[in-house]
Amino acid sequence: MEKLVTGIGGIFFRSNDDKALALWYEKHFGINAVQNYVPWPQEAGPTVFAPFKKDTTYFGNPEQQFMINLRVSNLDKLMEQLKAANVKIDEKRMNESYGKFAWVYDPEGNKIELWEPTDEK
Repeated sequence: MEKLVTGIGGIFFRSNDDKALALWYEKHFGINAVQNYVPWPQEAGPTVFAPFKKDTTYFGNPEQQFMINLRVSNLDKLMEQLKAANVKIDEKRMNESYGKFAWVYDPEGNKIELWEPTDEK
């Protein structure tokens, strides 16, 4: 079958204060706020697309319907910056054969997964 889908073109979700939340993501992760009308340029790399069971506890809050996983180049350095900025951080960390993981929460309580993939060179 010919592969016609080439990647994820956007992530859209509801927010109590969309402008403030977009600016928070821009400030802490460098993701361009949609108000700028400039798409977020990403580096090529692996993307996981994985539906979870409806009753998963992996996302934390059972009301959270999705979790964004952001690929990062230096997890430890980013976590230091987020801690200094008083971002809510989950103390749990995980090291797997395919990378290191940490979790933080945006101002609306959405859990965000941060993933530093293992260098496959």
